[in-house]
Amino acid sequence: MRGEGRGTDGNAPPHAVTFQLAHTDGAARRGVLRTPHGDVQTPAFMPVGTLGTVKGVTIDQLRATGAHMVLGNTYHLALRPGDETVERLGGLHRFMGWDGPILTDSGGFQVFSLSDRMTIDERGARFRSHLDGALIDLTPERAVEIQQRLGSDVAMVLDHVVALPGEPGVVAEAMRRSLRWAHRCQQAADRPDQSLFAIVQGGLDESLRRESAEGLAAMGFAGYAIGGLSVGEAPELMYRAIEATEPFLPADRPRYLMGVGRPEDLVEAVARGVDMFDCVMPTRNGRNALAFTAQGPVRLRNARWAEDRGPLEAGCPCPACRHSRGYLRHLFQSGEMLGPILVSIHNLSYYQRLMADMRTAIEAGRFSEFYDGWSRQLADGAAARAAGRSET
Repeated sequence: MRGEGRGTDGNAPPHAVTFQLAHTDGAARRGVLRTPHGDVQTPAFMPVGTLGTVKGVTIDQLRATGAHMVLGNTYHLALRPGDETVERLGGLHRFMGWDGPILTDSGGFQVFSLSDRMTIDERGARFRSHLDGALIDLTPERAVEIQQRLGSDVAMVLDHVVALPGEPGVVAEAMRRSLRWAHRCQQAADRPDQSLFAIVQGGLDESLRRESAEGLAAMGFAGYAIGGLSVGEAPELMYRAIEATEPFLPADRPRYLMGVGRPEDLVEAVARGVDMFDCVMPTRNGRNALAFTAQGPVRLRNARWAEDRGPLEAGCPCPACRHSRGYLRHLFQSGEMLGPILVSIHNLSYYQRLMADMRTAIEAGRFSEFYDGWSRQLADGAAARAAGRSET
């Protein structure tokens, strides 16, 4: 489907991906992201499928968790199997067997993570492949080219990410370079069934965040991400950066907080007006025997669960919760691959239920009640664990 949205400058062509804001409750927003591969109910959490797969989870299992949209990684897919190969095999949707919406990141965070083998200048970033040491030349134009070959619904601009806390001059230079790169990405993008999202940078400096947001908003992108966070700063500083950015983003476009995060971070960010999230945390923690529940995390390797007959989380319909905690612990202790698979599915299901509960609360105008109740439940769980008497 093609959208009717136009850039804030009034001159951009219609976007393939559009956003409909349906309800607000304070700063919290309930909407629908409309894409060529279907609608995404927001607030939304996107499981991370770095190499065209959410680790350890089949497509049918992924759908059953309630996921609407997944994320693929431009850098990793370009290296293996290669963007041209994915294109010849029918694009990323067909390649991975997922017929719903897909967002691809631009590779900017991977460039940041490879900083010890990378050089960066106005043209782009040059670094060595972590696979074979081959020299990679990633420019804004190349980032767009890869994503157009992959065929995702949403492509991200290439940005310059820096560590936090950072030197003010370094953060400002990276933010302004990201603005210029965003314009170059926009000029290079010409696939009609794909929309481009911009990325706000500026570290923890509120004035830089505003400058970035206003500059990008004037370019008229289909959506806006808040980037450069969750890279070492305290959660409170991340929340402050969101608050500094949100007022300067177009209200009729989706807001995406990249690479975040913990369940409490999702709730806090939705309370501050964010619509979309992604993070490896549900599956990475699932592979390492940590399960998320409404009462807080359950560390299944703890000996206390060895003979526990209760489910991982009462009332959860996921396949992991058909088993006892004692059995799940046994799987991890025995090195059985089923343990990481089941707990990954549980964590993804928990995240999707959390997002669905927030959507329902916003629709009903009761988000503040949800926020208070959820925070209280989490605090009670933490207190019980500290006292050594919790079931989690």
